[in-house]
Amino acid sequence: MKILGLDYGDRRIGVAVSDAFGWTAQGVEVIDRQRNTAVDERIAELIQEHEISEIVVGLPKNMNGSVGPRGQICIEFAEHLRESVHLPVHLWDERLTTMSAERTLIEADVSRKKRKQVIDKMAASLILQNYLDSKSKG
Repeated sequence: MKILGLDYGDRRIGVAVSDAFGWTAQGVEVIDRQRNTAVDERIAELIQEHEISEIVVGLPKNMNGSVGPRGQICIEFAEHLRESVHLPVHLWDERLTTMSAERTLIEADVSRKKRKQVIDKMAASLILQNYLDSKSKG
């Protein structure tokens, strides 16, 4: 069964999916929350389409490990997801994933416009890959 990774943001939600073995994460899409008001429905479609068994939501923590207002919003989103899709939802520390994704895209000489289109999807991939890596070590 596959795992869905989400990078939840005010404007966009980056989406990634694991392979069936839970070894690798691939970016799938970016849900534009301003254009797509049916976010719950789109996530439900992705769950069915990819045969998802659990979900990982990135939790932005402060550098000292505390959870601020942005993190609290992600916790509330994860709780909402848990109730609406009836699957296990895990929160995963996402500190620096967006910065890491941006650095990788800059090093690959991706234009600013194209970076904006893929950075959330790439951040979701990093969140999910870090989660998968931690499970394989345990």
